Amino acid sequence: MTNALSKETSRRRSRGQVADSADVAIVGAGLGGLVAAVLLARAGLRVQVFDSHYVAGGCATQFSRTGPDGQGGTGHYAFDVGLHYIGDCEEGMIPRILRGAGIEQRFVPMDPEGYDTLLFPELRFRIPVGIDRYRERLLEAFPSERRGIDRYVGLLKAVDRLGRLSEGPKVGRLTASLTALRSLTALRARDATLSEFLDGCTRDPALRAVIAGQSGDYGLPPSEVSALLHAGLAVHYFRGAYYPEGGGQILADRLADALEAAGGQIHLRCGVERIEVDSGRVVGLRTEARRGERHTVRAPAVISNADLRRTFLELLGPAVLPRPAVDAARRWLMGGALFMTFLGVRGSLTEIGLSNTNYWHFDELDSERLYQRLRGVTDRAPSVGAAYYTSASLKDPAGVGHAPPGTSTLELMALVPGEAAAWGLSEADALSWGYKRSEVYRERKAAVEAQLIERAESLFPGLRHRILFKESATPATHTRFTRASDGTGYGLAATPQQFLQNRPGYRGPLGGLYLAGASTRSGHGIVGAMMSGLQAARRVARDFGLAPPRV
Repeated sequence: MTNALSKETSRRRSRGQVADSADVAIVGAGLGGLVAAVLLARAGLRVQVFDSHYVAGGCATQFSRTGPDGQGGTGHYAFDVGLHYIGDCEEGMIPRILRGAGIEQRFVPMDPEGYDTLLFPELRFRIPVGIDRYRERLLEAFPSERRGIDRYVGLLKAVDRLGRLSEGPKVGRLTASLTALRSLTALRARDATLSEFLDGCTRDPALRAVIAGQSGDYGLPPSEVSALLHAGLAVHYFRGAYYPEGGGQILADRLADALEAAGGQIHLRCGVERIEVDSGRVVGLRTEARRGERHTVRAPAVISNADLRRTFLELLGPAVLPRPAVDAARRWLMGGALFMTFLGVRGSLTEIGLSNTNYWHFDELDSERLYQRLRGVTDRAPSVGAAYYTSASLKDPAGVGHAPPGTSTLELMALVPGEAAAWGLSEADALSWGYKRSEVYRERKAAVEAQLIERAESLFPGLRHRILFKESATPATHTRFTRASDGTGYGLAATPQQFLQNRPGYRGPLGGLYLAGASTRSGHGIVGAMMSGLQAARRVARDFGLAPPRV
């Protein structure tokens, strides 16, 4: 989709007529909400989706900027916000869900010999496609750790079996899944953190660092993340790592187009003020003012794809919810938050040593210490001890629209404190535009941006002098656009206490309320969000007496 068409489409969706009733009203046009909307609209239901952003997609969006093209002119750069790579795109859940929505999408594979490259002082490790190939590479690097490596690989294979069984034919699936789950219980992994599981594998700090090297994909240290979540994420990419042809916005754009083709509506710049409840049951929603007008939409089913904590405590409110649901929402811990710097760079990045891989750059092996350095920091700019570098120009070299001719895009990311206070702001500031005028905020933002560029320059000398355009985003930016608690894109933190059956399901605590998004039982990330939309749609369809969507 070209930039002009995107603006035209966003303008139309920002001005469309809001109907006063629907079969299903959906809060939030992230991938979970869009998947649910398309599947239900294709089943014949009247669906309306509401979002405060100016583009559909939630975290899975791009934004464009005009900047120098390196040839004395200007051009458009398109930067990915949240979709940087996804796994299992041959016959996995992502293409299956898209096909269920009537969409065929091509995916470009990343380097199968090293889609993720881990860089530690005096250690470089490339993560390849395939669990067995990964085991071989671990043994090459740590030949004396065979026993521990095999125990960890056993966990990966058990999780892989469980995932394939749960996605397979329905007949015999429950029995097979329970058998696989019992094998995980025998490994004492079901309620363990990654650190606890690794205590039974190895004490080698370098091996532990390599195993935990993708922790930025969930934003927690080994002592807090669920061992099963970590293993499931690793397995997702062992089935192949990919980038969608056309860029990180393409999935949202195609889902949004499919929804409208099926008769549904998307209302942008039209946030939701509250979810309406009558006699203990959800009956619709009320929008925020758009062009001076608020709308009340009656709907027997409301799916919230919004931040779950805000859904319970603000859009609904403690007065209408059962006390256990309110207490749970107040206890929920959120995942990590990201700082992002977006660069337009002259020439090809291969000229300074980058390739079609994601780079994870660490100052030390002790990831626990790296995370603890960030906790509770509110009196100064965060000190970056690890970062992630990725380029859509390298992942989708035949794609158009990433950067002007003769230039490339590069995204630099680091985990940082997400609380507004860490950026010299209040919670109210983070939901407004005015915070950008805060001198403290601007100073801390500039300091982190400078750290990220300096780190990338240390790995790829010459980068700094090629930078034609730069812009950065903080967790406050993320909160402003997606209204995420604590500026996180990960939803609820994936601790053992907030994983599997301990995570919210797809039915809310009130009749007529359904849940989707990164905080639900399907988990965070692109595939988790899309699966949540599928699961929410299945429950809504059943309650309307319709056949549940199949993929």
